[in-house]
Amino acid sequence: MERRAVFKIWGREIDSEGRCAHYHQKNDIVGLKCSTCQKYFACYQCHDELMDHSFKACDKTDYPAICGKCRNIINFEDYKEGSCIHCHAPFNPNCHRHWSIYFK
Repeated sequence: MERRAVFKIWGREIDSEGRCAHYHQKNDIVGLKCSTCQKYFACYQCHDELMDHSFKACDKTDYPAICGKCRNIINFEDYKEGSCIHCHAPFNPNCHRHWSIYFK
C-alpha cells in the first residue's frame, strides 16, 4: 500500500529531496521522525539546531521514515532494505551507523 505523506522534511539548507547542511550526498534522501514533535527531519543535528527539544527516537513499528524523492512514508522494516519500496531510490548504506539515534 502506498502511503503518501503530507509532511515536509525539515532541516538546515534542505534541498528538494531532503538533503541538508550535514548530509548531502546523492543518496542522503531520507527524513526521520522525532517522536516528540512528530516532524520528519533530514538528521538529528538539524532537529536539535532548530527545535527547543532534543531528537527522540521513534518506535520501529511507527512510520519513522519518509523518502525524500517520492515523499512516501515507510516503516522501519522497509527502510532497512536500503532503497525506497515505492520509487526504488537508494538510501545511504552508512545510515545504519545512526539507527540507535533514530529508532527504538
